[in-house]
Amino acid sequence: MWWQWIVERIALGLHIPDGFLHAPVALLWWLPTVIAVGIAARAARQSLDERAVPLMGVMAAFIFAAQMINVPIAGGTSGHLLGGVFAALVLGPWAGMVVMTSVIALQAILFQDGGIVAMGANIFNMGIATAAIGGWLARPLLIRNGVLTANRLWIAIVAAGAGWLSVMAAAALTSAQLVLSDLPAAIVFPAMLSVHAIIGIGEGLITAAAVVFLASTRPDLLQATPPSGPVMTRIAAIGVVIAAVITAFAPLASPDPDGLERVAEDAGFITRATDAPYQLLPDYTIPWLGETPLSTIIAGLVGVAVLIGLIWGMSRLLRTQPPARS
Repeated sequence: MWWQWIVERIALGLHIPDGFLHAPVALLWWLPTVIAVGIAARAARQSLDERAVPLMGVMAAFIFAAQMINVPIAGGTSGHLLGGVFAALVLGPWAGMVVMTSVIALQAILFQDGGIVAMGANIFNMGIATAAIGGWLARPLLIRNGVLTANRLWIAIVAAGAGWLSVMAAAALTSAQLVLSDLPAAIVFPAMLSVHAIIGIGEGLITAAAVVFLASTRPDLLQATPPSGPVMTRIAAIGVVIAAVITAFAPLASPDPDGLERVAEDAGFITRATDAPYQLLPDYTIPWLGETPLSTIIAGLVGVAVLIGLIWGMSRLLRTQPPARS
């Protein structure tokens, strides 16, 4: 059935391509997304310490690079890190939403990963909802009066639970949007939630490991007052190197669902997915280098550089505001 292929394709990742959602559904979802992103940008500008801006760029680059690496899971599917909870735990919910919006928008616009019309839904599902869980549910459980708890086990439990919950929330939202686009709820919800319950375990473990590592080595990054400018610059430089190294491993990621696309072609349903109206660096490749490891690595590095530049541009706006008080 055509809807089975759609569910399988979405289950490989939560980037909804154009054509999977009815146009009214996709367009309608832009409304809450634009409102949420606008509020987040304004709140981040007013509350975020300027010294934390380099960390935003590093966080965006890290999440972008990590999302390039799909790992195989049960049932012949694969998944990747979302990162919204991690971003919000480090930066707070508002800045976390801004970072996630930047990553998801870049993926759609530059790499054609996720639809342009469906971008509003993708940003809401993977960016707004996940950062909200990290910033408003998990962060208050770990940070009281600007001070991070010293209980590493509690940090791991909260971070892991929030990471898992964020994947389930994003999957549930995606399922609801598909059902609103006339896919059968009795099929979509069980299929989406079951596979993402497994993917969420990986999200939770990675989030917990990252947060515990920061809590053990640089707890100041998780607290209200960021470190001094020179220290933050060094941290940002190290983070950029880490993002670049992660990008170098992208060619080793679980391959795109070529098999599922072949099934769709055999069944005659692949035409339901709409191609992007243009192609810049499609599927994280450089067109003139073809689908080669070098092509993927260079495309990933381009994405890292663009995101850092984008966040730096946002910092020019932040400089018009006085530093936030601790």
